[in-house]
Amino acid sequence: MASRLRIWRGSPDPPRFRAVRQLYRMLRVPEARGRRLLRRWLSAEQLAQFDARSSFDVIGCHTARRYRIYYAKVANVEELDQVGHPIVRYCFIPEGDLVPGDVMLAQKIALETNERAALAVANRLTPAARPPA
Repeated sequence: MASRLRIWRGSPDPPRFRAVRQLYRMLRVPEARGRRLLRRWLSAEQLAQFDARSSFDVIGCHTARRYRIYYAKVANVEELDQVGHPIVRYCFIPEGDLVPGDVMLAQKIALETNERAALAVANRLTPAARPPA
């Protein structure tokens, strides 16, 4: 273990290594915090779905339609038919430069509390073929 530490400490460009490490931390910390916050808001069933396939289903508060929210920042909400096939894809996001976990949480809350308003501002897209989970 000590020899490993010496290799890193004795690297030819320690300032560059520190800068890369700091940049990585800056980029990854907000994303990790967003995922943790999202996970705290998910029901047990949604959390199991999220862990299995990086997406989860929500039920719209006004229409009782089922939507699947994928781990992404844009065009990541699909309305599903009764057997779970996508009918239409929606793109609606909160303002600001947010990490995917924060975007997904906002979308979840919007669909579960004010579905009509969320869909009123959403762009409708043709659902894309996704790889099997």
